[in-house]
Amino acid sequence: MITEIVNFDLPEGMTREEAVALYEKTVPRWQANEALVRKYYLYDEENRIGGGVYLWPSIEDAKAAHDAAWCDMAEKMYGSRPRFQYFETPVIVDNAG
Repeated sequence: MITEIVNFDLPEGMTREEAVALYEKTVPRWQANEALVRKYYLYDEENRIGGGVYLWPSIEDAKAAHDAAWCDMAEKMYGSRPRFQYFETPVIVDNAG
């Protein structure tokens, strides 16, 4: 498994409600991605950072989902180019189930 962390700078003055509304518009796209295991949306008001944490079967799946076209869309939607980090995820603890 691969954990991918995606961050982008949010525009000055964007409220939490505005960011969440934009996030919610993207939910159907991620629900339709059969490779995606899980996604968490991120919001940091103090530092004006948004993003997501994704769990993927492989790095190829992660990179396919976040191709150049997706980066262009994210930049247009949120006002900045996304940044990516990838981590091998050898162990997962899930206390929710």
